[in-house]
Amino acid sequence: MAAAAAGAEADGCLRSFELYEAESKFYILGTNTDKTLWRLLTIDRMEPSELNVEEDSTVHSQSDYLDLLRLLDEDHRSTGGVKFVTNCFGIIGFIKFLGPYYMLIITEQRKIGDIFGHPVYQVTKTAMIELSNSKTRPKLTNSKDENRYKKLLQTIDLRKDFFFSHSYHIMRSLQKNISDPQEGWELYDTMFVWNEFLTRGIRNILNTTLWTVALIYGFFKQDKLAICGKDIMLTLIARRSRHYAGTRYLKRGVNDEGRVANDVETEQIVYEDLPGPRQISSVVQNRGSIPLFWSQETSKLNLKPDIILHEKDKNYEATRLHFENLRKRYGNPIIILNLIKTREKRPREIILRREFDRAIKIINSGLPGEDHLRFLHWDLHKNSQSKSTNALQVLLKVAFEALNLTEFFYYQVSPDRRTESFLNLSATLKNGFGPHVCDDNNNHGTADYVDDLDDISQDDTCGSSDPGNGIAEDNSEVNGSTQIKPPKFQKGVLRTNCIDCLDRTNVAQYAYGLAALGHQLHALGSLESPEVHIDAPLSRHLMHFYERMGDTLALQYGGSAAHNKIFSAKRGHLKFAIQSQEFFRTLQRYYSNAYMDAYKQAAINLFLGYFEPQVGKPALWEPESGDEHVLDDDTSKLMKRARSDGSILNNSKPSMSSKGPNGMLNSAFTSSKKEEQYPNWSSDSMHGMSSTSDNSVSKLRYTSSASHVKHISCDLDYCNGSGDSNFLDLDWLSASDNDRSKAISTPDVNISTGNAVGDVSSGTTDAQTTKIQAHGLSKDFVQWVYQGEAFWY
Repeated sequence: MAAAAAGAEADGCLRSFELYEAESKFYILGTNTDKTLWRLLTIDRMEPSELNVEEDSTVHSQSDYLDLLRLLDEDHRSTGGVKFVTNCFGIIGFIKFLGPYYMLIITEQRKIGDIFGHPVYQVTKTAMIELSNSKTRPKLTNSKDENRYKKLLQTIDLRKDFFFSHSYHIMRSLQKNISDPQEGWELYDTMFVWNEFLTRGIRNILNTTLWTVALIYGFFKQDKLAICGKDIMLTLIARRSRHYAGTRYLKRGVNDEGRVANDVETEQIVYEDLPGPRQISSVVQNRGSIPLFWSQETSKLNLKPDIILHEKDKNYEATRLHFENLRKRYGNPIIILNLIKTREKRPREIILRREFDRAIKIINSGLPGEDHLRFLHWDLHKNSQSKSTNALQVLLKVAFEALNLTEFFYYQVSPDRRTESFLNLSATLKNGFGPHVCDDNNNHGTADYVDDLDDISQDDTCGSSDPGNGIAEDNSEVNGSTQIKPPKFQKGVLRTNCIDCLDRTNVAQYAYGLAALGHQLHALGSLESPEVHIDAPLSRHLMHFYERMGDTLALQYGGSAAHNKIFSAKRGHLKFAIQSQEFFRTLQRYYSNAYMDAYKQAAINLFLGYFEPQVGKPALWEPESGDEHVLDDDTSKLMKRARSDGSILNNSKPSMSSKGPNGMLNSAFTSSKKEEQYPNWSSDSMHGMSSTSDNSVSKLRYTSSASHVKHISCDLDYCNGSGDSNFLDLDWLSASDNDRSKAISTPDVNISTGNAVGDVSSGTTDAQTTKIQAHGLSKDFVQWVYQGEAFWY
């Protein structure tokens, strides 16, 4: 037993678990990778409305494990003994609605990558185990509401985009893991651990994270590249914040604590795939909703609801809190890249643009110079339609300038410094993992998670860099041997936003990722220059990474894949094929926002603990509950759960309108036209006049009379300006004859949509026309969508 306890110090991480059931208790036996060490967790079932768990401090050997099972079975022989239930890979957490507690566990996982030998897994199957037994279950009441809560929670599909690692702190950036290591308990309090609430109970009782896994929601992709004879691992991670989390129209802007909607941290990690000496690099960027109090009312009759700016925070305190939080996380400088429109027939985005600019300048007026927010307002929509502007090229210029300010993280590790904890990557990572460390030295090399993509060949990549004035890299040689380069640390962050922080934002994040990749590979000695040509195979490979990430994040927040006009055009796709894809993605996003988002938001609130059911209190779906997004009966009827594995089944598809399949969309198009003629009336008034789906009398709402709405007159010169910045020269940015512009030049990839659909049928094939008509869409509506109003959001 003593030997086993001593071994636990070397490899005490529990990687797999066995769940056993007795009438009065659940038992979980956890083991390490080699199944040489075992621990026991006991969960009481006699008081299922209370969470009672107990950990056995003894570390058992393999022979002890078999004896332990026999003893447990003997203890419960009078009530049927102990029965095996399932294997699992960790506890997601515990949750209670109106009756007993439920335990959520991972029953299947898939390896999707590794970071320095530490495996990263995707959740592929889960189980929800009720703690009550046959004797305690009849005591429970409110079974109808209980089942409804269960079904609601199970609509959170944990098989999609949730990932974790037993041994690497994947909720934190590489730079933080090395320079500021933290132990297990603190990690669950970070903004990126989505099951913090679900694990809170067991962590408080046991004071350990040994039995739970920290789930990250977002995106993970990894691939091995062959660059100039070196194997380079490229990893892209997106971490979605659990604070102020939700769906597109139901979570906008900022809350009182300075948390913003759709807050995502993106990290790009590059390192040599070699044992022993290793060079590693990472760079972090951020996206998030415009940090003002603003909203849009979800509408089943309008693709683009009005933007409502609220007067709640005249001094921009919440905005100030948001940027203070960014500064604590990343340091200075904070660089804001705001991509929303500066020119509109009917002011919508430009209202936010002007208010955001005012907020930034007021905040800066109270800060010392070194803490000033750096900003650039640049209309990507307008510039992407301009034949004289190459939008991607301009974004690259912005990215290079931002990278010069923030720099990036670089670290070199060698065998002769393995005794120094800070300079030893492996030791540093382990020391930050607390007492329960998994040592996976057998996981180096290519694994089955790598996508089936061609490696970038040596000839393709080595000739792809361009000379430029990048960040100088230190390379020193003494007596013919390479010396350790000094580390570099990222200081500050680039924060990008558009309206949704999805489509336009993703293009800008790719540009920053490409600029950073050149510097990262240059620091690793894989490229002679820190700039990668935009037409190089490596650039196209990275574009695939960011396009996949953009689609994933857009589905999570917006309900459809991202609008990728610039990426598609860059690949040489036909204009109409691009427009057709964008058109149907617009429809998919509209349907999800109008019909599914309220249900999704309620499920997210339940999962994250923002709404906790209580006996005798109004249910989540009741208006008296206080939840800001109450489910109505029509929304609830759309969703029907049949299994507990995360899938969603639609019971029936509602008709688009009582007027027929064209009714709703035609009404949306008509109301849009009316709003241009009568801009003082809100879209809701038009909806109420045109809808016949219910018998209630809709009230006309004149928005200028609403006291909580902030109205801003749009100065024509201001709103139609080309942008504003305090960290780079706008004339230089728009110029096309400077050195850097030539270095990263690329064929024009812009799409002009002015004459795209003068006559819808003239630009389509018979098959495409049939496909459009099959959806019951009017010609006018199709033209309105194709003209680009819904593509850049």
